[in-house]
Amino acid sequence: MHAEGAGGRAKVAELCRKHGISEATFYNWKAKHGGMEVSEAKRLKALEEENAKLKKMLSGQMLGAAALRELLQCYGLPPGVKPSPI
Repeated sequence: MHAEGAGGRAKVAELCRKHGISEATFYNWKAKHGGMEVSEAKRLKALEEENAKLKKMLSGQMLGAAALRELLQCYGLPPGVKPSPI
């Protein structure tokens, strides 16, 4: 698919209408994935999925740590436990 010139731009506009995306989205995707082989695109997708999973895990851990800090502020440390420097 070539997007050069007025004829190419019309083809891009038609393609975008057909698939329900904006031309800006088309050109963003083209910039991101334009020179990739299929195997590279699959690897990128897998890495993005793994990254999202890791971010979700990290946010859960951070939420748990914040809840523990809040409990410690409310109730203090149990007897016999020395505070450790963080």
